[in-house]
Amino acid sequence: MEIKEFQEQLNRIEATSLSQKSVFTFDEACRFTGLSRSKMYKHTSLNTVPFSKPFGKLVYFDRIELEKWMLQNPICTSNEIGTQAQKYCMSNKKGGNQNV
Repeated sequence: MEIKEFQEQLNRIEATSLSQKSVFTFDEACRFTGLSRSKMYKHTSLNTVPFSKPFGKLVYFDRIELEKWMLQNPICTSNEIGTQAQKYCMSNKKGGNQNV
């Protein structure tokens, strides 16, 4: 088995094991989110990522909270923006606000 194939298999195994955990350590949270240790440290020091410190030193992350954090601030697709624009225009026509 080549080193590249071995590494890919190891990555798949690691990803599977992370998906089954509900609480992550600092390093596991970095792997799960794809963030570097320094970037994750910055988020924890600024309190911009949800985490817990039950013993005052070790940092733990809830998988569900991390998923919510990673999916915050969704960006609308072009179709969604078009639909919203149509709804906005239609609501203004009904209200009689046709300033041209």
